Amino acid sequence: MHNLIATAQRVAFAHAARTVSSRVRVAACTALLVSAPLSLSAQHTTNARTNAPNIPQVAKTAGVFSTLLAAVNAAGLTETLMGRGPLTVFAPTDDAFKRLPAGTVESLLKPENRDALVTLLTYHVVAGRVTAAQARTVRTAETVAGRAIRVSESNGELRINDATVRIADVPASNGIIHVIDRVLMPPTVERTSNRGDEAPMSVSSSSITALIDYAIDRGAPLYNDGQPSATVAIYEVAINSLLAVGNGLDADAQRVLRSALRSSSDNNARERAVALRRALDDARRQVNGRSTARSM
Repeated sequence: MHNLIATAQRVAFAHAARTVSSRVRVAACTALLVSAPLSLSAQHTTNARTNAPNIPQVAKTAGVFSTLLAAVNAAGLTETLMGRGPLTVFAPTDDAFKRLPAGTVESLLKPENRDALVTLLTYHVVAGRVTAAQARTVRTAETVAGRAIRVSESNGELRINDATVRIADVPASNGIIHVIDRVLMPPTVERTSNRGDEAPMSVSSSSITALIDYAIDRGAPLYNDGQPSATVAIYEVAINSLLAVGNGLDADAQRVLRSALRSSSDNNARERAVALRRALDDARRQVNGRSTARSM
């Protein structure tokens, strides 16, 4: 964690994200980056329009994002994109997916390629509510996948990598959508989408500990700053991410985390934040104890 602390927060998270499997990284990234500084100077504000449709609901109503929504569902990211946010999504249309090489979508939707699918989808998401006007002021932006996208203008049109923004600033209750005409393909997805014969990535105790520490590093200052709801959001997503890793936590650690999610559901934000923090601390001790026992 030394490099994590010594480096600027945004760059540090990108480094930390590469040390854990994408199954852990994805859900945690979405929540943890909400409080991270952005090169786009996005406004991280809570949207009061709680009755307005969220990002997946807006996409479904539009009727041109069936492939994107199917991919989001296959990757297990629907609930993440329905969360508090705010998030900015560069959303490829169905026609954009049709422009990919034959077999690409089918390959990514295979269960064994879920990590590559997750990376692809989160490469289309930036933390914060970033308007087209804000995007035009920068040349790169860090995505939730931990990889940067290029931002440029051509003949007055906003471009993201090789894609053109066809419809900008579509509002949602938890963020904003920009409709693009191409799928953004990070290099790692291009290399791995056809390597379905590899064994699933295992998650080490040190990676789990790093994620817990990073969640606490982000959540605790917000709690102390009088924002317990933001702390709860970070801790909840981190815990759900840890529980999604089948081979990363033993039964005792999983039981502690699940119990905290259930028992603190009716508490106010401050009490819930405290309960979830205790569960993370307990899980961390159990993971460290297991690691120590194995090394002796």
